[in-house]
Amino acid sequence: MTDTTATAPSRSRGRPREFDIDAALDKAVAVFCERGFHATSIVDLTDAMELASGSVYKAFKDKQSVFAAAFDRMQATRDELLQRVVEPGVPPRDVIHRVLMFYADASSGASGKRGCLLASSAMVLGTFDADIVQRVNAAFRKIETLLVALIRAGQKDGSISKRVDGEATARLMLCAMQGMRVIGKTGRARAQMRQAADLAMKLLD
Repeated sequence: MTDTTATAPSRSRGRPREFDIDAALDKAVAVFCERGFHATSIVDLTDAMELASGSVYKAFKDKQSVFAAAFDRMQATRDELLQRVVEPGVPPRDVIHRVLMFYADASSGASGKRGCLLASSAMVLGTFDADIVQRVNAAFRKIETLLVALIRAGQKDGSISKRVDGEATARLMLCAMQGMRVIGKTGRARAQMRQAADLAMKLLD
């Protein structure tokens, strides 16, 4: 098991402050999701992460650096959760349905109201530097590539129509999933979001 207790790199010869970097970043993710990048201040972050501002600045040079680390942490957590959904041996069409339901559930109730760091980042992409833009685009490509692979596998086993354009359909499903994350901020019920996910499956017929 990896030790997630990090020592913030110090610019001085003083004793560095130690903290659990993953736990602190999880709290930062929550703040960025709820408030957005621009509305989140360093004070908001230090309060949420339960760290002194000096510790934050030693570990991260500025708010954008905190955001980049929080984004990477969010991606790693989401990928781990999705990996449990994409189980080997499950028919590709069923896996696609599971992925859609994963996003539907994340977009409903309290989780939906918190919002999605990826979706909110995409909406203000022009305000970030090239490094953040690359992270966001890579995250979208990863989801889209997974869907394309699953659609093609489903076409091979006959569960998905060969008339379906794999790349275009994967792109539309990606739009639907990210749209759910945006709409989820308004407090949609789980049943509503799951209904939308079920309708998206008709794209495969």
